[in-house]
Amino acid sequence: MNYRRIVFENKNGIGTIRLNDPERLNALTFESYGELEQIMLDLVHDKTVNVVVLTGTGKGFCSGGSVNDIIGPLLKMKGDELYKFTRMTCNVVKNMCNLKKPIIAAVNGIAAGAGAMLMLASDLRIFSDKARAAFLFTKVGLAGADMGALWLLPRIVGLGRATELVYFGDTIDAQEAYRIGLANRVVPGENLMEEAYALARRLKDGPVYALGVTKELFNFEANTDLETALEMEAMAQARCMETPDFIEGYNAFVEKRLPRFNPS
Repeated sequence: MNYRRIVFENKNGIGTIRLNDPERLNALTFESYGELEQIMLDLVHDKTVNVVVLTGTGKGFCSGGSVNDIIGPLLKMKGDELYKFTRMTCNVVKNMCNLKKPIIAAVNGIAAGAGAMLMLASDLRIFSDKARAAFLFTKVGLAGADMGALWLLPRIVGLGRATELVYFGDTIDAQEAYRIGLANRVVPGENLMEEAYALARRLKDGPVYALGVTKELFNFEANTDLETALEMEAMAQARCMETPDFIEGYNAFVEKRLPRFNPS
């Protein structure tokens, strides 16, 4: 997979996506949005990648859409052109959420606007102690409803916190992000990637199929009633019980050893 605006590396089943415009704190362009949309589709079919780490080069995670490369041109667009762009940005989040592989955001610096959404759409969020986050949309005259923010954010931090974050667009530091549940962990900056990859290795060595089913049902059950959720879980768990990983998990428990799950 070859991309111009992002760097992708696959090492031992862990795929790293690195936003790569450090001089602009990895601000997004039309091209990088398109590449993010595409890579999440490509990873669906890449059997050599079991878990994904998303991060940024340099001091920033992602400062949002580039003022010169995106905001300026958008001011000259109308109707269908604008919708084509916003639909593409939403597809990035859709493809991240639909990817049946865990995504870990290693937030090394500012995650603002669309950058905050890339972090939010990941399954786990590890913050450097220097990281910050801001949902800036209302500060530039846009709705807080951007790239799935109003669906994802309340599920993670609750409706009250989400409302405050998107209404005011204030920047919060890593400790506040952890306090409200936005960050799963906060670690010293020099340890960020080590911590992210340690978690990635644990997930990579886990039951790949079962983790994919778990992620799928997390998303599905957010929009259904309890009875439907229970039926979906009963069906999914029954399928998992027919997999070699379930047998291996049982044998490992009985034999008092670590399980050796199927890597693909």
